[in-house]
Amino acid sequence: MNIDTLPPDQRTQPVRHSAEPPRRRPSWPFWVAVVVVVSAASTLASTLIEATGSVPAPPPAVVPATTPAPGPAHPLTTADVDTWLDGMMPTALANGEIAGAEVVVVRGGKVLSERGYGYADVAGRVPVDPERTLMRPGSISKLFTWTAVMQQVEQGRLDLDADIGRYLDFPIPARADGPITLRNLMTHTAGFEEQVKDLLGTDPATTPPFEELLERWVPERIYPAGSTPAYSNYGCALAGYIVERVSGEPFAEYVQRHIFDPLGMRDSTFQQPVPAALAGRLSTGYHTASADPVPFEVVGMAPAGALSATGADMARFMIAHLRDGGPILRPETAREMHETATSPVPPLNRMLLGFFESNTNGHRVIGHLGDTTAFHSALHLFTAEDTGLYVIVNSAGANGAAGTLRTQVLDRFADRYFPGPAPTTDRVDAATAAQHAQMMVGTWSPSRRSDSSFFSVTDLLSQVSVTTGPNGELVAPVTPGFAGQPRRWVEVEPFVWQDVDSHERLAAVVKDGEVVRIGIDQEAPVIVLERTPAYRSSALVLPLLYASLAVLLLTVLAWPVTAVVRRRHRVGLGLEGGALLGHRLSRLTAVLVLVVLAGWVITIMTMAGGALFNASFDPLLLVLQGLSVLAFVGGLVVVLANTWLAFRGRRPWTTRLWSIAMVLAVGVVVWVGVAFHLIGFTTQY
Repeated sequence: MNIDTLPPDQRTQPVRHSAEPPRRRPSWPFWVAVVVVVSAASTLASTLIEATGSVPAPPPAVVPATTPAPGPAHPLTTADVDTWLDGMMPTALANGEIAGAEVVVVRGGKVLSERGYGYADVAGRVPVDPERTLMRPGSISKLFTWTAVMQQVEQGRLDLDADIGRYLDFPIPARADGPITLRNLMTHTAGFEEQVKDLLGTDPATTPPFEELLERWVPERIYPAGSTPAYSNYGCALAGYIVERVSGEPFAEYVQRHIFDPLGMRDSTFQQPVPAALAGRLSTGYHTASADPVPFEVVGMAPAGALSATGADMARFMIAHLRDGGPILRPETAREMHETATSPVPPLNRMLLGFFESNTNGHRVIGHLGDTTAFHSALHLFTAEDTGLYVIVNSAGANGAAGTLRTQVLDRFADRYFPGPAPTTDRVDAATAAQHAQMMVGTWSPSRRSDSSFFSVTDLLSQVSVTTGPNGELVAPVTPGFAGQPRRWVEVEPFVWQDVDSHERLAAVVKDGEVVRIGIDQEAPVIVLERTPAYRSSALVLPLLYASLAVLLLTVLAWPVTAVVRRRHRVGLGLEGGALLGHRLSRLTAVLVLVVLAGWVITIMTMAGGALFNASFDPLLLVLQGLSVLAFVGGLVVVLANTWLAFRGRRPWTTRLWSIAMVLAVGVVVWVGVAFHLIGFTTQY
C-alpha cells in the first residue's frame, strides 16, 4: 500500500503491521507526487485522444455563414459566376491558409467558368491554372471506376447482382446472409470494415500494387451485404480489379483508353507517379499554405483515389454525365447510375450507383467528394438544370478549412443560382420534440470503422454522444457548423431535424419504438451512426480508463516517494517473502502497463502523423501486441495474486483496498485491450 492512496485523515506513513511505531504526517514529496499524478493522467488522456483524432479542432469560418433564404436567382452567366467567385475565393483561401484552388462550372454542354486561385507551387510562385494544373481529387476517382464498371455491364461482361466471387481469383469470406454483389460495392453496402494499411504512401517503390493489397488481406465483413452503408476504399478497388480482369487491361490503361481518350481528357491519369509529360504541371500539396509541401501521395487502393487531373478535364467528365453519358455510356446506362437509389436514412440524401445525392434548395444534385492528406475536392451535378460544379483545393488549411470551404461553395452557388423555397417554419410540438430527442440519447458509432484490429481503438474516441439541452432540445454534435459552432437542430417532422443555420438535416430510423440509426444529409448515403454496444461505449469505457490510468500513475509515482519517506523516518516496509515479492511485482506491473499504453499512443501518433500505415511498422506492432499480452494479462494475474496475499496476511484495510483498486485498474486495461484488439497478433488493419 502506498502513502498517497490513503484518505486525507489516514495519510501518515506507509501502511505497516500493527507493531510499527506511531505514524506521522507525510512530508512535501507526497504533495508533489499528487500534483504530478494529476498532470500526468491529464496529459496521457489528452495525448491518446489527439492520437486517434477523436476531438478535431473546429474549422474556422472561411466565409461568414448565412441562413439559407429564398430570393431571386442571379443569372447563371460567365460574367456573374466569375465575379462571384473572384469575390469569394481569394478571401476564403487567405482566411483558411489554403495555397491554391480550382473551380469549374459547366452548363448546357459547355464550360461556363474555369477559375484558378492562389499557387500550385508556393515556393516557386507558380499560379494555379485550371487548363494546365493537375490536382489530386481523391475519392472522386471512384466515379471513373464506377463508370468503368457500368461500361462492362453494358457489354455483358458483368452482372450487377451476381456474386462477385465469379469474377475474382481469390476468395471473399462467406457469410450466412449471402454473397457480395457489384451493386453492393457501388452503394458501399458490401459490409466491409475499414482498411487502412497501405491506403496512402509516399514511395511508389514500397507501396504494393492494389491487386496485391486486395488479396493480401480481405477486411472483415461486419454487416450483412446490402444492409448498411459503410464507405469502403477496399470495395471500390475490388471493383476496379474486376474491371481489370474481365477487360484484360490494367486498370489505369483501361480508364485511359475507354474514358479519358473518348472525352479528350489529355491531362488526366491514374498512374502513380504521374507520367513525365505531366509531372511538371502537377500541383504541390500542403497542410497549410505556409507549411512545407506534402510529398506526392501514392494511393494504395488506386481505383479508389489515384486520379490526377486538371479542372478543364474534370469539366469534360461532368458534361459527359450531364449529357446522359455520351460518348462513354449509353443514355439508359447513365440514367441507371444516376437514378437507381437506396435510402439508408429516409428522407435524407440517398446513395445511387456510385454517385450520391447532395440535394440543395429542393434541387436534385448528385456527385461525390474527395480527400487525400493535402487535396480536398467536390463534384456536384444539378441534373435537371444541366449544370455541374467542381471545386478542388491543394491544402487542408488551418483547422480543416478546406472542408468548410468545399461545403460553402456548394451552398452559396445553390443559393445564388438555384434558390429554393423558404426554410420550413413547421415544427413538431415541444413536448413531442423533447420526447423524440430523449429517444436519441446515447453513444453512437460510425458504420465506417475498423473493427477487427488494433486500429479499432479509434472508434473508442470517435463515437458521438447525443444528449438533450436544458429545454429538451436535441444536442447532436455529429459535425460542427460553420466556424465550429454547435448546430441548432429543430425537429421539423417526426424524427427529422433541420439545422437552422444551414441546409443540413439530421434524421433517425425507428424500429419497434427504438432509434436504431442516425444520419446527416452530407454523410447518410455512405456512413450512418448506429448504437454502440455497452462494452465498447466511450461513455462507459473512457471514464473507467482514465480512472485506471490515475490509479496506475499514483502507484508508480508514489512508489519512490514512499521509499524516500520511509528512509527519512527510518520505517521499514514490513513485508517479506511472497508478500514483498507481490508488492514489488504489482508496482512493476503498473509501470509496464503504462509503458505499453504509452507505446501504443506514440506508435499510432507517429503512424497517423506521417501517414505511415505500412509494413515498416509491422515489427513494432508485433512487439507491442506481445507486450500487451504480457503486461495486461500477465499483470492482471500479478495484481490478483498480490490482492490474495494482502487479504491472507495481516495487512491494513487501506492496503487491501488499494490492491483491489489495482486489480480493477488493470482489469479495465485488459477489457480495453480485448475489446479493441490491442491484445492479439496481426499486422493487417
